[in-house]
Amino acid sequence: MKQYIGSIALVVADYDDAIAWYTRVLGFTLVEDTDMGGGKRWVVVAPPGSGETRVLLAKATTPEQSARIGDQTGGRVFLLLHTDDFWRDYRRMEAAGATFCEAPREEAYGTVVVFQDLYGNKWDLLQVKG
Repeated sequence: MKQYIGSIALVVADYDDAIAWYTRVLGFTLVEDTDMGGGKRWVVVAPPGSGETRVLLAKATTPEQSARIGDQTGGRVFLLLHTDDFWRDYRRMEAAGATFCEAPREEAYGTVVVFQDLYGNKWDLLQVKG
């Protein structure tokens, strides 16, 4: 039996702003943007080279959902973006205007830096030691 997490839903304020940020700053690919009617869209982005894991950009539609934008995990790192070349991606993200919460650091498990997405959700950019 094989299982995997295919998509992670990320609550966003605006589809187009989120698409622009994820594709420009993180270099993600827009996989799908389908109009579902009534202002709802099925918007999926994925890291370059990713075969299975994707992010579903889900526009908030209720006050409760809107309250979670940028704080889906109470301020903890939400997602870990693995890379095969930390410094390449760090420099590209920095040049594209990413907001980093700290300086890059070396840990026992690899090279890592915490950054925020356009709404304030915290992510790790991580190159695991081989």
